Amino acid sequence: MAKLLRVNLAKGQVHYEDVPEKYRLLAGRSLTSQIVLDEVEPICEPLGELNKLVIAPGLFAGTRCPNSNRIFIGAKSPLTGTIKESNAGGTVARKLAKLGIKGIIIEGKPASDAWNVLVIKKDEAILVPSQELVGLGNYKTMESLHESYGAKVGIMSIGQAGEMMLSAASVAVSDPDGLPNRHCGRGGMGAVLGSKRIKAIVVDDTGADDAIAEIADPEGFNEVCKEWTKTLAANTVGLKNFGTTNLVNPINAVGGLPVKNFSQGSYDRFEKINGQALAAACIGNGGRVGHACSPGCVVRCSNVYHDKDGKYVVSAIEFETVALFGSNLDIDNLETIARLNRLCNDYGVDTMDVGGAVGVAMEAGIASFGDEEAALDMVEQIGKGTILGRLLGNGSTITGKVLGVTRVPASKGQNMSAYDPRALKGTGVTYATGTQGADHTLGNGLPGRFGVDTNSKDQQVEISRKLQIMTAVVDGLGLCLFIGPMPPTMDTLVKVFSKYVGKDITLDELLERGKDLLRVEMSFNKLAGFTNADNRLPEFFSNEPLEPKGVVFDITPEELDAVLNF
Repeated sequence: MAKLLRVNLAKGQVHYEDVPEKYRLLAGRSLTSQIVLDEVEPICEPLGELNKLVIAPGLFAGTRCPNSNRIFIGAKSPLTGTIKESNAGGTVARKLAKLGIKGIIIEGKPASDAWNVLVIKKDEAILVPSQELVGLGNYKTMESLHESYGAKVGIMSIGQAGEMMLSAASVAVSDPDGLPNRHCGRGGMGAVLGSKRIKAIVVDDTGADDAIAEIADPEGFNEVCKEWTKTLAANTVGLKNFGTTNLVNPINAVGGLPVKNFSQGSYDRFEKINGQALAAACIGNGGRVGHACSPGCVVRCSNVYHDKDGKYVVSAIEFETVALFGSNLDIDNLETIARLNRLCNDYGVDTMDVGGAVGVAMEAGIASFGDEEAALDMVEQIGKGTILGRLLGNGSTITGKVLGVTRVPASKGQNMSAYDPRALKGTGVTYATGTQGADHTLGNGLPGRFGVDTNSKDQQVEISRKLQIMTAVVDGLGLCLFIGPMPPTMDTLVKVFSKYVGKDITLDELLERGKDLLRVEMSFNKLAGFTNADNRLPEFFSNEPLEPKGVVFDITPEELDAVLNF
């Protein structure tokens, strides 16, 4: 029987609760956002006692459904001020599902500054004092916890950035190798966990045989998932071979790859940082491609990077990291990008917001574009807690304000990911109108989707609307976005969900789940004081033509206001 685990830091209490009927078919982002709306005061201080951190696996976690073992974290964001959800792969979601835990609600603040680890086992959930872990990065934190609790436990942890409550702080999730390489990176969820003085969460499913999934037609469900697994694996070979950096070539081709703080859209040395170059480096140096980020992943888009001496560095180097630490900073050296990635994983910060912040700092003259050692030094200062480090660890928006830079590629306080909105206008519409700030994972108008030219404004509002709804469906079931938030996937999910609930669900009913989730998030934001005026992009995107295509972001305010008007 599925249950909720509530952790009240003010009272020092940890206890289980029954799952309300209204939450029975919610999971992942749909559950975190609903609980945040139901229990969090929208105008609260994100790092104060009234904010709550909600953690939830997906609806199908622990089942034979492919790519279903992701973990979702939600709260009011200290970075954007909006409702926020961030998710990652790793080993924790499946273990929580085996323990029958549908969600964890962490609330209140402890009376003292003492730090704790939340330890969850089959028959107990307790807070364990953990002062000895304070000041450690994620790698040493997880190493220490594996020594204490065993090599097979799943772990979520924060590094120094989370301890300092920097608003770009992430929550690391142990990958299948037990390392802190999967991150709930966006929106400062690590800062919220740090505000609760929780350094880590350890999940030990030894002896557990429970489940959160209540499948009405197990045989039919498993059969549909079996066929889907075959199709999904066959259709994602490019991601397996080259990872998400396979996007470098097409994004560069449409003129949307960020270069020198989003001042250009095409990088003349893109072939040094693309998927082919990364795969060759991974394999040539003793690493690998086709690495699964979580149990049950059939896409296997992750990679393991070793340096030129064959020494392990990091897993995985993603497209957004390559672009924002690479072309965005005019750095074409994968070794340096890997080291920057490693530092961010260790300190626990979002590579997108920090990559954007370093780009803004370079535009301000703190260092020159292309200066690899300066980039490394700036990120290292985050871990040291210097003034500049804390500035960068709070993201690009704060960095721009302090350094007097107006060309900051952000929306609602969050740095854009690696797609310039002038060249990928559907993604730009999502950046502007998404409920959580500039985030491609809310609805990404990639080249080829719906057969529309990404440089043209034609149909981009409708495309963003469709993608935001379908993405909300995927997130609301707790699945990985690389199953593809597109119409063919929706048709498959109709079959999967119908078998799960034991009755035929229509496509319209499935899509309504996505709309309902967006309505929940828009309701919270409205109560927090956000209006249509916040659904805009910085003016330089409309005023500065992006070379080499000469395009601007030309979606009108009236068109933006209509995107989520349903």
